[in-house]
Amino acid sequence: QVQLVESGGGLVQPGGSLRLSCEASRIIFSYFNMLGWYRQTPGNERELVAAIIRSGRATYADSVKGRFTISKDNNKSTIDLQMNNLKPEDTATYYCKARDVGGRDYWGQGTQVTVSS
Repeated sequence: QVQLVESGGGLVQPGGSLRLSCEASRIIFSYFNMLGWYRQTPGNERELVAAIIRSGRATYADSVKGRFTISKDNNKSTIDLQMNNLKPEDTATYYCKARDVGGRDYWGQGTQVTVSS
C-alpha cells in the first residue's frame, strides 16, 4: 500500500524556520519519478513548492528559492523540506506528492504551516 505521511507543520513567527518531513512507503521511494512538496491556500490551486526528480536534480518555486531546501533520506524513506526565513505569505497547507514511474500521483493528507506574529 502506498502511503505518504507528513509531519512538522505548525505556527511560527516571521523569519523563523520549520522542517517538514514526509515518510513514504518503501515501494514508492524505490520507484519514483518525482518526489515533491506542494502548498495550497483557500480558494487557490495547489502549487509546486519544491521537487526532486529521479536524477536527483531539485527544482524550486521562485518565491522560495534561497529559503527552502528539499532533500530525501534513502535510509528513512523521507522527503524533507527545510523552510527558513518564513514569511506570512508562506502560510498554507503543505502536501507531499510522489509520482511513480508509471505516472501515477500519490498525495499525503497535508500539514498546516502558519506564519504569523
